[in-house]
Amino acid sequence: MVVSEATENPDEPDHSTGSGLVAEKARRLARVEELRGRGDEPYPYRFDRSHTIGDVRRTWGELEAGTETDNEVTVAGRVMLKRDTGKLVFATIQDRSGQVQLFISKAVTGDEHFVDVKELDLGDWVGVSGTVMTTRKGELSIKATTVRLLSKAVRPLPDKWHGLTDTDTRFRQRYADLIVNEQARRHFEIRHAVVASFRRTLHGEGFIEVETPVLHAEAGGAHARPFTTHHNALAMDLYLRIALELHLKRLIVGGMERVFEIGRIFRNEGISTRHNPEFTMMELYQAFADWNDVMDITERLITRAATDALGTTNITIRGEQFDLAEPWPRLSMCGAVSDKIGTTVHPSQPLDEVRTIADHHGAKYEPSWGSGRVIESLFEELCEADIIRPTFVTGHPVEISPLARVDRDDPFVTERFELFVDSRELANGYSELNDPIEQRARFEDEQAAKDAGDAERGTVDEDYLRALEYGMPPTGGLGVGIDRVVMLLSGVDSIKEVILFPTLRPEQEIH
Repeated sequence: MVVSEATENPDEPDHSTGSGLVAEKARRLARVEELRGRGDEPYPYRFDRSHTIGDVRRTWGELEAGTETDNEVTVAGRVMLKRDTGKLVFATIQDRSGQVQLFISKAVTGDEHFVDVKELDLGDWVGVSGTVMTTRKGELSIKATTVRLLSKAVRPLPDKWHGLTDTDTRFRQRYADLIVNEQARRHFEIRHAVVASFRRTLHGEGFIEVETPVLHAEAGGAHARPFTTHHNALAMDLYLRIALELHLKRLIVGGMERVFEIGRIFRNEGISTRHNPEFTMMELYQAFADWNDVMDITERLITRAATDALGTTNITIRGEQFDLAEPWPRLSMCGAVSDKIGTTVHPSQPLDEVRTIADHHGAKYEPSWGSGRVIESLFEELCEADIIRPTFVTGHPVEISPLARVDRDDPFVTERFELFVDSRELANGYSELNDPIEQRARFEDEQAAKDAGDAERGTVDEDYLRALEYGMPPTGGLGVGIDRVVMLLSGVDSIKEVILFPTLRPEQEIH
């Protein structure tokens, strides 16, 4: 059991003076003053440990029950549990690598030091020296000779029995969430493994990792509403980037041939379980490749990331098992919509005809949209929800793909794909448009749509067009949403679960 801990949930404010959070903080602050008054520092500058808790478990985890050793270790961790039996104190401490029990005996530590051990609170950080042992029940433990306070926690941990269950509080106070929620820590271990895996795979295939500007003079590379900022020295407005694409393709023009970047993207749009205004993308560009090569590398990246993060390529989606190592099917956007409604749709059809189909099936559209974008709305309305297993959706209309090459067999669609899993888009890639004349025409169409009121459309990026005029070789490009890959592998439904500090509304009152 836990002892000497407030029974109230510390996430619920209590402005009384005699009980609850206020009283508990006052008691702990008094302990800080007491320690300083006798010359002890409750927040020392550093501590040298010989082992992590994970090291201890890996080295001595197989000891038989009731074994005492002469192996001395020095570890550090946060006190998560504490049980006082009089002349013995049992405590559990936790570091990044795991937990271990402390066996603290008055006979070993001495009377004065043992009193300080009894005064420890849950949440305190301690440094411990002692020998490795197991209890009669087989619990791996450290028989402490010294326990040093490294940081006094003046705010109690979330209630032991109820935990930190309010989701808004969990995301807002991620520090507390990570302390008490093992599953949250696991999500971010998976995230780290995914990013590291992507880097290993790409480095192994000859890609160079680069960094490109976050501040852009033109908001391009995607259909999204940008954040605007102002540069005082240059007296000009700039945009936080909505994509990595256009600067990376400038590097392909420069002859770097294979480049990638893992970077933060900013889109001034809504917040939902699938969207956060700032998120992480991996984009790569490979010279002399096309969309087929890029689809292949997409499979390799995500499948290897699953193996590296989970130890398996088998994942569960909506209660159904899928093996990521199996080939991923391809589904035409226009074909999927046509099959769903029982009649052919194609961006070559007259706009009125496509709008009539959209009206009949409840797909929304704006007056400025052409047939291609209305078909995309039909796909979103009728088809996305049915995609469960990893599937490449192909053949996007030219209208919604201003940077992709026209399909070599159909001038109304492009050699573009989006990877969908569990009704979510995880990746987007295509054969890159490298004709500067056609690219200018596409940009001008984007600018016209923007001038007509579509804030998400792009502008004419003259510098990018100048780069294309120097010649960009045939190129395949890919963008992968890191957050959504981590969601898939973690088995969670909200993007906030895999972003350490997601964007939230301001707290109405801070206690």
